[in-house]
Amino acid sequence: MSVEVRPFDSLGAFQLDWLDAKHHFSFGGYYDPARMGLGPLRVWNDDAIKPRTGFDPHPHRDMEIITYVREGAITHRDSLGNEGRTEAGDIQVMSAGTGVVHAEYNLEDDLTRIFQIWIVPRRRGLAPRWETRAFPKAAAPGGLTALASGRSGVEGAAPIDQDATLFAGTIPAGGGLDHRLGAGRQAYLVAARGRLSVNGTPAAARDGVVAADAESVRLEAEEEAEVILVDVPG
Repeated sequence: MSVEVRPFDSLGAFQLDWLDAKHHFSFGGYYDPARMGLGPLRVWNDDAIKPRTGFDPHPHRDMEIITYVREGAITHRDSLGNEGRTEAGDIQVMSAGTGVVHAEYNLEDDLTRIFQIWIVPRRRGLAPRWETRAFPKAAAPGGLTALASGRSGVEGAAPIDQDATLFAGTIPAGGGLDHRLGAGRQAYLVAARGRLSVNGTPAAARDGVVAADAESVRLEAEEEAEVILVDVPG
């Protein structure tokens, strides 16, 4: 098993008067040729958005975009007529497809913190779509819960167009679980909160972790840990 921890303080950074962003992979003005993505996983941004501000309408196409709300809430509006509020602990999934203009606002009185995760789709020119999903409050028996996936055999997850799955769950303090990757697979995972170890390698909250070259990965929580893991081809 190969495990690489990318400490939170080593991530790319970008700031505006209303936004404090950290980039796990090259994005915008942050470029690192060693951090261009992991398979079809292209973007993982850790954003803090001040109250009553947000991302004004802007276009996307041919990208699967998953937003996990860590704190506060995000309000989504798009050119398809979708509008919804996703609260802390839940996710929204947008397939940009042939093109969509959307806005993401923090309309709350407090700071909102999100993870933005972008996955390159298999095919271009698909019909755009949007939906929300509840984040599991506990790990499923024997593992994490699939929330978004385009893999054959994964049931109950929001569909995306890629051989990838976003898993999530909360591991209690002192608890652990084994996540099966399978041959030729790899994973990128982040604890939104809590400390954990990945096959014995410690990682703090909001550190990025690459796990590869093994059939499964062992996750153990030093303190209650809220984990998001994206499983992609190697």
